[in-house]
Amino acid sequence: MAIDVLLPYYGDVDLMKLAAQSVMSQQFEDWRLIVVDDGYPSPEPQRWFESMSDPRVSYQKNEENLGANGNYRKALELAEAPIVVVMGADDIMLPNYLDVVSRAFEAYPEASVVQPGVQVIDEQGRACSPLVDIVKKVYAPSTKSTVLLQGEKMATSLVRADWAYFPSLAWRTDVIRRIGFTEGLHVVQDLALLLDIAAEGGAMVVDPTLAFLYRRHSASDSSVKALDGRRFDEERAYFEGQARRFRELGWNGTARAAAFHTTSRLNAATLVARSLMIGKTDSLPRLLKHVVS
Repeated sequence: MAIDVLLPYYGDVDLMKLAAQSVMSQQFEDWRLIVVDDGYPSPEPQRWFESMSDPRVSYQKNEENLGANGNYRKALELAEAPIVVVMGADDIMLPNYLDVVSRAFEAYPEASVVQPGVQVIDEQGRACSPLVDIVKKVYAPSTKSTVLLQGEKMATSLVRADWAYFPSLAWRTDVIRRIGFTEGLHVVQDLALLLDIAAEGGAMVVDPTLAFLYRRHSASDSSVKALDGRRFDEERAYFEGQARRFRELGWNGTARAAAFHTTSRLNAATLVARSLMIGKTDSLPRLLKHVVS
């Protein structure tokens, strides 16, 4: 079963090279790496990729910057294999990653998406456990055996806490392409895709086998938007819409979880203290609004 790895790229060149090298070092060999450079102002990525002779690797550079959402949508149009991964340009696949997700799809042909085991790393590549990831582990399915989640059960679990790691997910190409990346969504785009799959009765495999290193650092787009409160404006509007959606489906437990969005509120509450510590008081009204609404 062939797999296309999409690498929408803009950012640190050295980290991008590590990400690409991790794909090229996979034990599973039936892959393509498709890099879509969103106009990063450096000639080095193009020079580096053009020096490669592996026909499975391709590189293209956008003439104008499309932004993260737009570049994801463009990259997705290039996928041809039945399975696709939309990888972060600063994350790392362990050598077993593609083998783990391909075997999961073979074992669960009804699944639309696979979540393998993930270790969080920091800017220097060291294993770490920030509070947000500790919470994810609390709410995530058991890490002792492979689990299949479907429909209402899948939606309720994810709404309580978005414990998935988007860059580490492997998708049925026809499913993710049909649903697509919703224009205008940024920080909840990954959750939106998963809940759309759940709402139509789709399924997700959670395989605890460690296969992916997810890099979390304070300079990330989601971290910056969280601290100034922008991400919570998007999250609050999104959860309100999902609560209505799931009530209409008769999934009352899921609707309640979306309406309360408890872990999202707790995340905002932790940032209130952080904002006070660094003197960023202009963000407090946004953060406090999310905590209580």
